[in-house]
Amino acid sequence: MSNSERETEVAAAKKNPVLKFAPIAIIAAAFVTFFALGGHKYVTLDTLKEQKDNFAAFVQDNYLLAALGFIAVYAGLTAISFPGAWVLSLLGGFLFGTLFGGTFVVVGATIGAGAIFLAVRYAFRDVFKSKLGGKTLDKFEKGLKENELSYLFIMRLIPAFPFFVVNIAPAFFDVKFRNYIVTTFFGIMPGSFVYASVGAGIGAAFDAGEEAGLSGIMTQPKVLLPILGLIGLSLIPIIYKKIKGTPVEA
Repeated sequence: MSNSERETEVAAAKKNPVLKFAPIAIIAAAFVTFFALGGHKYVTLDTLKEQKDNFAAFVQDNYLLAALGFIAVYAGLTAISFPGAWVLSLLGGFLFGTLFGGTFVVVGATIGAGAIFLAVRYAFRDVFKSKLGGKTLDKFEKGLKENELSYLFIMRLIPAFPFFVVNIAPAFFDVKFRNYIVTTFFGIMPGSFVYASVGAGIGAAFDAGEEAGLSGIMTQPKVLLPILGLIGLSLIPIIYKKIKGTPVEA
């Protein structure tokens, strides 16, 4: 198929409301079904505490299946923007250890984020730009394009931005999907490995009768300082461009 034929098919699909909204409709249906069937009741620390021995036994007997299943479930919950997916990050660390658990979390979350990004972009970007377009929005988009990797990377690293918001917001702007995936993959690594590390030691905490307290973990120096360092690195291209574009006064 030639490029012109492919572009024609894409243009026709965009004009077809059924095809245009089908991906987001599927995700919305999955979200409703998940909650209707009570799936959210099982993604909890209590479930992890009660079923940890069964989970561990299954992984020991079916490691590859468990790893692929974990990635698929994490991707699915990320795609439907389930807010409790962080519990799976703990489970990943508990089942597979910090290194592999964190890696599986990053892979699953990146796949799910990519899915919701494409679905929202395909369905709503044109509507968003036509309804809310203006000088302010154009200025923001211009700045985003000039420093796309840095902007997206910072959004991933700063804990103030909810994960599901950062998954969706860039879809309304003309950011490159490749850059979105790259910054997602590397930007969520610090938090993912922190949670996986906590999960790796959660079994011993449960056995000792302790609670898995996560409150304030992202503000601990050993966690926060590396994230701040990465944010600083991501700002270097922006600062360089600003300095380079400023004329030197005599």
